[in-house]
Amino acid sequence: MLEVNGLRKAFGPIVAVGGVSFSAATGEVLGFLGPNGAGKTTTMKMLSCFLPPDSGTAKVAGCDIIEEPVEVRRNIGYLAENAPAYEEMSCKGFLRFVCEAHGLERRGARAAIDKISETCAITEVMHQQVGTLSKGYRRRLGLAQALVHDPPVLILDEPTDGLDPNQKHDVRRLIKKLAKNKCIIVSTHILEEVDAICNRMIVIDRGKIKIDSTPDKLRERMGGSLESIFRKLTSDNGHAKRAGGEQ
Repeated sequence: MLEVNGLRKAFGPIVAVGGVSFSAATGEVLGFLGPNGAGKTTTMKMLSCFLPPDSGTAKVAGCDIIEEPVEVRRNIGYLAENAPAYEEMSCKGFLRFVCEAHGLERRGARAAIDKISETCAITEVMHQQVGTLSKGYRRRLGLAQALVHDPPVLILDEPTDGLDPNQKHDVRRLIKKLAKNKCIIVSTHILEEVDAICNRMIVIDRGKIKIDSTPDKLRERMGGSLESIFRKLTSDNGHAKRAGGEQ
């Protein structure tokens, strides 16, 4: 469903992503972990065609991000870290706009919006202006716009950022439910998020993949908690000791 081959992106002398390669399939929730500045968001932006790679490529549902960006966007639902939306629009108007951008005809759009508003628990604020929403409802609206066209691949950048414990629980439960029929990548630096929803994890640091494994196998291999393992893989004094990737 998702094939990434040698993606690289630099900003001047700074290499944000240094040739990452991995794949993910339907039914997987892949945790894409790393400290701030590790290259997570830059990778997500390249996969969703917001940024062109300097080299390498990726395929989403068989469509190449360089040669077929429009088809990639049709097959992807992307929740950006800050989830931008038009403040003056109502939630319903914003989702209608998203449906139009994806080419959904009016009747199909109406049904999709009704369904996704219930799925993301935003029905009660659908006629409210986006600019008046609480952070929790704004995040749910961001999820709704990523899901409204029912894409096979979801890329979620910090999906529970800023949510209270109850809201985090609801979003995580929704992600696990969606994973049955979708390929989902969750970019995060929150280790409890990985334990709660991910069946696989990749740790990236300084633009390079340090390890690719399941949480249980990683704990068995390296010992200790995910937090302690994460610190070993990404702390400055651990660079010389890091293991290679594990499939």
